[in-house]
Amino acid sequence: MFLKKLSLINYKNFESEHFEFDGKINCFVGANGVGKTNILDAIYHLSLGKSYFNPVATQNIRHGEDFFVIEGEFEKDERGEKVVCSLKRGGKRIIKRNGKAYDRLSDHIGLLPLVIISPADRDLILEGSDTRRKFVDGVIAQSDKKYLQDLLKYQKVLAQRNSLLKYFALNQTFDVSTLSVYDEQLHAFGTEIFNKRVAFLEDFIPIFKEQYVSISGGKEDVSLTYDSKLLDDGLLSLLEKNIDRDRYLQYTSTGIHKDDLDFDIAGHPIKKFGSQGQQKSFLIALKFAQFQFIQEQAKTTPILLLDDIFDKLDENRVSHIVSLVNDENFGQIFISDTHADRTEKVVKNIHQSYKIFKL
Repeated sequence: MFLKKLSLINYKNFESEHFEFDGKINCFVGANGVGKTNILDAIYHLSLGKSYFNPVATQNIRHGEDFFVIEGEFEKDERGEKVVCSLKRGGKRIIKRNGKAYDRLSDHIGLLPLVIISPADRDLILEGSDTRRKFVDGVIAQSDKKYLQDLLKYQKVLAQRNSLLKYFALNQTFDVSTLSVYDEQLHAFGTEIFNKRVAFLEDFIPIFKEQYVSISGGKEDVSLTYDSKLLDDGLLSLLEKNIDRDRYLQYTSTGIHKDDLDFDIAGHPIKKFGSQGQQKSFLIALKFAQFQFIQEQAKTTPILLLDDIFDKLDENRVSHIVSLVNDENFGQIFISDTHADRTEKVVKNIHQSYKIFKL
């Protein structure tokens, strides 16, 4: 699978731009602020239906304009796929595949598998559990549509249960039978999600550890552990045990929406005890494991976006990434960098066809 053409109208800093890509390697070079990362984000947008860097959709519209349009022409399984993402101020996001709009945006996820490696990935280590859950959910959802639908249904029921708890508090009332209706639904969807997360991590963790050994030379012992209350108790039981607490807090304090991943090095949290270099290796290993997992599940090679990583990594890690992407298992790659000479030197070592776009 690869992206042949990309057109942007009023997307971030671009008024109107058109690109035609090489089937293997494409590099965007130029000074900071010219829009290199924005192009990668547009490609991400076509695949996942949203921005990787800015969750507020309207902020991706160019200043002073009322809409944006991103159009991409892909080739997948020897057939063309034309995808258009658009947003108008005050309106909803629209994604069209070959001229037909999706009824549900979630139906698009998985059509065009993609992995991005960016300095922003540090949030996986530095930020709260929500960021790490989104990582797990994003990897699974690209190859499992039912998982994504169960997740959306769970979130909808969770919002309804939280609204009911607030209503009870506001009106100084309580009805356990009404609450139990939501508990049953959360249990049904949440248990499915939990079981799939467990199965996913059983497959994913060995891949991740193998990638880390390859990057670090096997010098450190790293671990990735699933932290969930459901490992010790069923969700229905947990909800019942926490009813008094939930009534006091006015929201649902337990469930799969509180799960986390523990990132450790030598038995200690990598956030506190890992050096910058170890944290970078950990994140790259995570992302290459994501690439390998999606490739195996989707039976197609994801597009790989490398955002500004040559500027943030030492030569050893850059060399390792180059050696990995030189493997025939990799498909189309997009790279952003501030130094044209450095980029050209790197891509020449990959021994594949390439295009360099100077912005």
